[in-house]
Amino acid sequence: MEFTQSGGNKNANITLEQLQEGSILYVTVKMTLQAPEIPEPFRIFWKWKDVDCYSVWSPSIRRGRSLGPAWGKRKTDFRLSSWMPLHQLVSLSGQNRLNIAVSDCAIPIRIATGICEEDACFDCEVEFFTIPTAPISTYTAVIRLDMRDIPYYDSIYDTVAWWERDCGYHPAHVPEAARLPMDSLWYSYHQVLDQESIVRECSLSKKLGMKTVIIDDGWQTDDNSRGYAHCGDWKPTEKKMGDMAELVRRIHAEGMKVILWYSVPFVGIYTEKYEEFRDMLLDQTGNNSTFWALDPRYKKVRDYLTGIYTDAVTNWGLDGLKLDFIDSFFLKGKSLEEDPKRDYTSLEEAVDVLLTEVKSRLTAINPDILIEFRQSYVGPSIRKYGNMLRVGDCPNDAIQNRGDIVNLRFTSGRTAVHSDMIMWNVEDRVESAALQFAHILYSVPQISMRIEELPEDHYRMLAYYLSFWLEWREVLLDGKLTAKNPETEYSIVCSALGDRAVFTAYTDKVVELGTREAAAVNATGSKTLIIKNAAGKKYRTVNCMGEEVASGTIAGALEELEVPVAGMIFVA
Repeated sequence: MEFTQSGGNKNANITLEQLQEGSILYVTVKMTLQAPEIPEPFRIFWKWKDVDCYSVWSPSIRRGRSLGPAWGKRKTDFRLSSWMPLHQLVSLSGQNRLNIAVSDCAIPIRIATGICEEDACFDCEVEFFTIPTAPISTYTAVIRLDMRDIPYYDSIYDTVAWWERDCGYHPAHVPEAARLPMDSLWYSYHQVLDQESIVRECSLSKKLGMKTVIIDDGWQTDDNSRGYAHCGDWKPTEKKMGDMAELVRRIHAEGMKVILWYSVPFVGIYTEKYEEFRDMLLDQTGNNSTFWALDPRYKKVRDYLTGIYTDAVTNWGLDGLKLDFIDSFFLKGKSLEEDPKRDYTSLEEAVDVLLTEVKSRLTAINPDILIEFRQSYVGPSIRKYGNMLRVGDCPNDAIQNRGDIVNLRFTSGRTAVHSDMIMWNVEDRVESAALQFAHILYSVPQISMRIEELPEDHYRMLAYYLSFWLEWREVLLDGKLTAKNPETEYSIVCSALGDRAVFTAYTDKVVELGTREAAAVNATGSKTLIIKNAAGKKYRTVNCMGEEVASGTIAGALEELEVPVAGMIFVA
């Protein structure tokens, strides 16, 4: 394969070495500078024939997976605290055509592909150092090009294994509690919190099978106007929370664990810490001036944040932390200027040091500490620090939740993948409410509804779906996940473990069961599913509240059976 290189520092020496192993090509990129300099962006470019390519797959391409033209390429942007360097061309039948990955999962990188109209080939490129970093004198990375004709998800799984095995990205330990349902208070309470309501909610959610509560934004301020102007001191508000240690003890008495939210980078202008750290900030965050991001290149910033988290876990008895917004550590404006008071010049390195220290200190207190991150901070580097990866906020959006869960399952190995918190309108039909759960089955469920305000049928639905999920949990979380039609956010998804499997039909009604004991969930708008290759097997059908509506024996090799919307059919 012919590669060309462009860009880079004036005196940079950039070389490429190719190593072919079957249908996988490894391209080692080496750059040498005469003296340490801030590396300027440089590109590695090549052509790839558009033969049987139908769509583009990447964790960061969340909407619209068409191939794209060369003058409007499909792009995968990555840095340590956002996404991962993985970009794939996929056939209509779901086969890998070209999987592009990079060994370096820390520096800012862009992978891009687009159709050149002159030759019907893809213009492919990997661009290194797309965002300014610290001065360096040498750099090495490997571009991995997987050209095997295998299912697209198998190529992704192999890329993740390569990162773990050959590139040094070893994931954190995942405690059992990270794999059990949780009650998150964000959508259900937002910032309007109080101790009595929280304890009451925990008592009710525990009875349904939820094992942990996530107390989100609002515990640190009496201001309920949203935003982050009051973040940074991280002291519980007495008015809402009372004594935090006492609240945690009360929740533990209900049999639930407690995770507390922190917006890691942000310090607001109404906090005591703003004046102390105002000379240790990255450039302005957002479109206002009420909060800023701390600069972790200063040791004082890292020590402060690490101390906040270790003190909270130690003094309040917390079981975990939700560490939010780490993708808001971003160099721009004044933060690009030098400051001798910093002990790191590289932002990526400083973030890595901060999060490594946080993990080390917290696991020393509790080896099973729960640490949650969410999209877009979900890549191989982040898996070193956290054991829960959650879908980014998509309130009441079943399609987005489903698609991102599958994306995360493909790229997260054994790390616990969590849904965005599901919510719905209590005036909706119970079947519509149930579809929110049907779209998150292959993740650890996070629920964000006030249990005591649920209509009776909604309550029964939630109780049934949670009981189903717990019964089939090992299959759902530990089975091999496969999914058809990635270009449509997945038409049908299956997780199979041994001789058991769970299928969920979203837009494809044909469920091919074979010889396995199986559950098939109808998440389509139709009231039937077509069961394939299960002749002679017994079946039982239930509605979304678990009430049996039919049973019998499957007669033919291809049989259409009535299955209520959001209902299930069990075949054995």
